[in-house]
Amino acid sequence: MKYVDEYRDAESVKLYAHRIVSTVTKPWRIMEVCGGQTHSIVRFGLDQLLPKEVELIHGPGCPVCVTPIETVDQSIRIAAMEEVILCSFGDMIRVPGSKKDLFTVKAEGGDVRVVYSPLDAVELAARNPHKQVVFFAVGFETTAPANAMAVYVARGRGLKNFSVLVSQVLVPPALEMLLSSPETRINGILAAGHVCAVMGLSEYIPISEKYKVPIVVTGFEPLDLMEGIHDCVLQLQMGLAYVENSYSRAVRRKGNDEAQNIIQEVFEVIPKKWRGLGTIPNSGLGLRDSYSEFDAVKRFDLREIQVPEPTECKSGLVLQGLMKPYDCPCFGKNCTPEHPLGATMVSSEGACAAYYEHRRINGSGN
Repeated sequence: MKYVDEYRDAESVKLYAHRIVSTVTKPWRIMEVCGGQTHSIVRFGLDQLLPKEVELIHGPGCPVCVTPIETVDQSIRIAAMEEVILCSFGDMIRVPGSKKDLFTVKAEGGDVRVVYSPLDAVELAARNPHKQVVFFAVGFETTAPANAMAVYVARGRGLKNFSVLVSQVLVPPALEMLLSSPETRINGILAAGHVCAVMGLSEYIPISEKYKVPIVVTGFEPLDLMEGIHDCVLQLQMGLAYVENSYSRAVRRKGNDEAQNIIQEVFEVIPKKWRGLGTIPNSGLGLRDSYSEFDAVKRFDLREIQVPEPTECKSGLVLQGLMKPYDCPCFGKNCTPEHPLGATMVSSEGACAAYYEHRRINGSGN
């Protein structure tokens, strides 16, 4: 298949591995931000092709994983209500709340539906005027334009029975939080190509300059990732630190103006709590006052729900790159995809799920 097979060519990947080996002279730790990148790295064994001097550490780039537990509980409360349809992408269905998940609510009779676009939920609201339809709007900047458009379209169509439960988070503030931590182990960063395709590169430039860390934008296929790692190592070896676009076939410096415009029309930047990381200033999106009638938290009066993080789950350390999944004492034992303690074990972008599926024993394979 054109534009896929080419980026999974084993010989080309090995060539980049050899280039990295010949370039590196000292140890470096590079964080891939996106969970999709983590899955590709583990699935294709890219980290095992790298010299021992280059360590890949996993970041908080899984929006499902960082959705606060009280937001999951809010979705569960909504889904259990009479005459309500709760719509969600499939990867939220098994994410544990404090006592149960949406899958359990559906089994108990709640009307929980998996959709493939937020506009599907808008259409459901139009076809079911006597029911409240709520879309669970989760994601990074990548999903924000479509989620914003759903709200914009619902208002334009005069739908009074549509609302959104918003858990939109922003990548750059989370990176700055990680880099400013005294425990940081990050020397370089692989930024998520799909986020930058929407937002461009400008938000990363001051972060790279402030913390003297190379930030290389890359894609998700093996060759994309190896190229990004090579470019990051090259900067580190030369003592450089700037934002580099190694995914130019999909990312432009300014990003997507139309996508940014619809985000700014519907959403505003707010402080946001991240599961496992705590509250990060200016790291989330919330509905503007002019669209507040579509806020499910206000519509169903759910602001009182506050839930502490479970102490047994170590996903916060995994999301900060301070722990590998297999270092958690619960990994593969009392935490599995069938009985997860945290979202990182069930999300399609979760690091724990990646290691469980592709590399269960000490990170080395089955």
